[in-house]
Amino acid sequence: MIQPSEKFSPRKIAVVTTSRADYGHLYWTLKELQNRPQINLQLIALGAHFSPEFGNTFKEIEADGFTIDERVECLISSDSDVGMAKTIGVAAIGLADVLGRMRPDILLLIADRYEMLAPASVALALRIPIAHIEGGDISEGAIDDAVRNALTKMSHIHFTSNENSRLRVLAMGEEAWRVHLVGSPSLDNLRRRTLFSRAEIEADLELKFNQPTIVVAYHPVTLTRDTVSEAGEVFAALEKTPQQIVFCYPNSDAGSHQLIERAREFCRNHPNSRLFVNLNHLKYWSLLSYADLLVGNSSSGIMETPSLGLPTVNIGIRQKGREQARNVINAAPETDSILDAIEKGLSADFRESLKGMTNPYGDGHASERIAEILCQTPLGDKLLIKRAVPLENANLRQEETVKGL
Repeated sequence: MIQPSEKFSPRKIAVVTTSRADYGHLYWTLKELQNRPQINLQLIALGAHFSPEFGNTFKEIEADGFTIDERVECLISSDSDVGMAKTIGVAAIGLADVLGRMRPDILLLIADRYEMLAPASVALALRIPIAHIEGGDISEGAIDDAVRNALTKMSHIHFTSNENSRLRVLAMGEEAWRVHLVGSPSLDNLRRRTLFSRAEIEADLELKFNQPTIVVAYHPVTLTRDTVSEAGEVFAALEKTPQQIVFCYPNSDAGSHQLIERAREFCRNHPNSRLFVNLNHLKYWSLLSYADLLVGNSSSGIMETPSLGLPTVNIGIRQKGREQARNVINAAPETDSILDAIEKGLSADFRESLKGMTNPYGDGHASERIAEILCQTPLGDKLLIKRAVPLENANLRQEETVKGL
C-alpha cells in the first residue's frame, strides 16, 4: 500500500542563470516555479554572476529572496575568444558534479549565451531532460545563433517567443507536442512590476531627464574575428551626439574590456554621460521608460522596447534576422548611417508613428505558461527519448536536394 507521504513528490526543476541579463528574463519564471507546490525549485548560478568586474550580481538574486542552491565559478576574464572557450570547459567540469548530485527531473535553460553549452552538454551525458526558452529566434551576427540552435536540438521542451520561432523549431524536426508558444518572459516585468517614478530613478541613478537621453547597450560582435570592429564607428557617431548618454556594461564576451574602456574614456571627456556597471532589470526598464532612444546591438532593443514604445537604433549585424516591431531603426555600422538613424529616432514624428504598436514577443504572461507546462509535462522515457520526424514530412527528397546543388 502506498503511504500518504509517498503519494506526492514534487518534481525537481533546476534553473541555470549566468548573468544579469538572463536573470532579469527569468525572474518571474523563478517566482512562478517557487510558488507552486508541484515544483521543487533548484537554482544554479554561474559565470558573470560571481565576477566583481561585472557587479557580483549573485547578490541581486539573493536580495530578491531566491536561494542559490549551487554556485559554479567559471568565468575566465581574459577578454579573448580562447577565454570564452575555456569558460565553457571550466563550467562543464563544475556542473558535472553539481548536476550529478542534483539529478533534477528537468533542467531549464534560456536563450543563447555561450556558457549555456556547458549545462546542456552535461545534462545530455547525465540523461537529464532539458527545457529551453527562446529557441527558434535569429541573431545572425553572433555565435549566439549557433548556440541557440544547438540548445534547441539538445532540448526536450521548447518555449518559443513568437510564432515564427515556433515554426523554425518545428522545421528543425522537433515533435509538435514539445514546442510551446509562450512569448518572452522578460515582458512579464512590465506587466507585473511597478517601475520607478521619474524622481525615484533620477535619485537612484543620480542623473536628470531634463534633456534628451540616449541609452547605449552595445556588445561585442562575436561572429567577427575582431569582435569590436564596428565599435569605432559607433563611438564616432556618439562623439557627434549632443544628447545625454547613458552606457550600460556590455556582456562578458571577447572584446568587452575594450568596449568598457572606450565607454569610460568617452565619459571622462563628456560630462553629460554616465557608465553603469550593473543595472538590475527593474532599474533598467525604469531607465528605458524615461529615455528618448536606445542605441546599440542588444536583444533588449528588439524584444523589449516595443512594449515601452521606445525608438531603438539597432546597429550592425549582431541582431540581424530577429523579428522586429516598427520602433526599430536598423543602421549600418557607419558613422553617417548611425547619426541619420539617431536623428530619425529622436524625431517627434517617428515617436508619434509608434502609437498602437504591438510587441511580437508576447503579452507578459509567459512565465505562468512556462511554469504550468513544466508542472504537466510527462517525465521519464516519453520526455527523454525524442522521435525523429519522418523524412517525407520534411520534404527532403534526394532528387530535390540534388537539383539545388
